Amino acid sequence: MEPIYELQADILKTLSHPRRLQIVHELAVAPCTVGRLAANLGITQPNVSQHLAVMRASGVVTAERIGREMRYRISDPDIIAACGLMRHALDRRLARLRDISLEATALTPAVPAGRT
Repeated sequence: MEPIYELQADILKTLSHPRRLQIVHELAVAPCTVGRLAANLGITQPNVSQHLAVMRASGVVTAERIGREMRYRISDPDIIAACGLMRHALDRRLARLRDISLEATALTPAVPAGRT
């Protein structure tokens, strides 16, 4: 097996956590500090720091020291693009499921009140 598959699996494993995907989407807007990310996401700074450590270890984010704080950014814009593509695919899937559900509801005869 080519090493690229192992690297890809490592990145996908890192991105498989919903909070980390939220962090990616926040960092896609602009680089942030831990404090700003925590405030924007409504979670604690230690929790954000733990997720960023995992993301940094796998190369998803990089950090730059500015004074006493670290500012995090996505390491490669293609990571943002890949997450965006997956999100669009999932939006289309949800729309199809919603259409199927609406069609099924329209085909189901209504039950008169008091009759079950």
